[in-house]
Amino acid sequence: MPGPLAGIRVLDLTTVLVGPYCTQVLAEMGAEVTKVEAPEGDVVRLIGPGRSPGMGCMFITINRGKRSIALDLKQPAGRDVLLRLARKADVLVTNIRPAAMARLGLDHEAVRAANPRIVYAAVLGYAQDGPYAPRPAYDDLMQGAAVIASLNARVNGGEPRYVPLAMADRITGLMAASAINAALVHQARSGEGQLVEVPMFETMLNFVLGDHLGGKVFDPPLDEGGYGRLLSPDRRPYRTRDGHVCTMIYNDRQWRAFCAAVGWPDLVATDPRFASHATRTRHIDEVLAMLAEEFRTRSTAEWLELLERADLPVTPVHTLDSIFEDPHLLATGFFEAEDHPTEGRITRMAVPVTFSATPTGARAPAPRLGADGAAILAEAGYAAAEIAALVEAGAVRTR
Repeated sequence: MPGPLAGIRVLDLTTVLVGPYCTQVLAEMGAEVTKVEAPEGDVVRLIGPGRSPGMGCMFITINRGKRSIALDLKQPAGRDVLLRLARKADVLVTNIRPAAMARLGLDHEAVRAANPRIVYAAVLGYAQDGPYAPRPAYDDLMQGAAVIASLNARVNGGEPRYVPLAMADRITGLMAASAINAALVHQARSGEGQLVEVPMFETMLNFVLGDHLGGKVFDPPLDEGGYGRLLSPDRRPYRTRDGHVCTMIYNDRQWRAFCAAVGWPDLVATDPRFASHATRTRHIDEVLAMLAEEFRTRSTAEWLELLERADLPVTPVHTLDSIFEDPHLLATGFFEAEDHPTEGRITRMAVPVTFSATPTGARAPAPRLGADGAAILAEAGYAAAEIAALVEAGAVRTR
């Protein structure tokens, strides 16, 4: 498998989204990822439309490049298989709560005893030295706990709302992938493994408060917190005469260029609210409201042409239909057609990062439940009779 992580073996004991997204990032960078599922499979297999049972669209989009083995880890034989696989693995990733992993006999100490050099990455709801440690966590909970839902209420003057993305899962998954790569550097240098814990709550607070801690950075606080520009009610796509457009008139050069383009040549010189970045920030609600009124005077096409000509940032407001016709994405081949061996023609997204020395290559499609179980066991040294016995006992499920 090409990519900068070629040769790295990852055991993926994760479900739903936060863990599988992390391990897909690793797979897309070249790691050999073995997805270990319960006999009934990852619950996300059931989310969204699909052509076959257990192969929903969500599962297909976050499990590319992996192989699947279905193990009953509650059986001693299934646990033994997992530990045998761990002996040759570089990384084990889990988002099963630590208490449950301990009951299975698969906590960090047990896996470390089988392989002292393994990176054991636990994606958690909360840091394990606080009172929330044993609690379950999901994306909706994290958006509420990490201030996102209440910030939405502050913007709209209404009820708290979640962002329509599983953003806490994906952001934490990226943080976990980053932490795992850092631990792999240490492993390569020292030969040592370690326990890596990535809590969703603290990760999301670090992410959100980087923007919104505001004056609460200081003691005593200088304000009530919150970044005014991000919370302004007119920070949204601008309504044009016939649709919407997105732009960002931010620095002094951009403001001079915008004013010249729309016929406001003296605005920056004569209106102190527009004199500098600092004054525009202090009057951000008035500034954005003024822009909102101006954008209603021209069509979307006119604004796109005018702002591009002035070298100002601008983009249309895409929908789930129009994004497939974006000329840049068409040119770069971001959306790729793939013939899945069981699900037929599907659309996948390209890996968004590139490496000049270790380019990524084609990835296998998302696997059917247990599709690779027999092959994985054979590679681990199990004889055909042993594999048959494991399947007969229900410790392993194969297709």
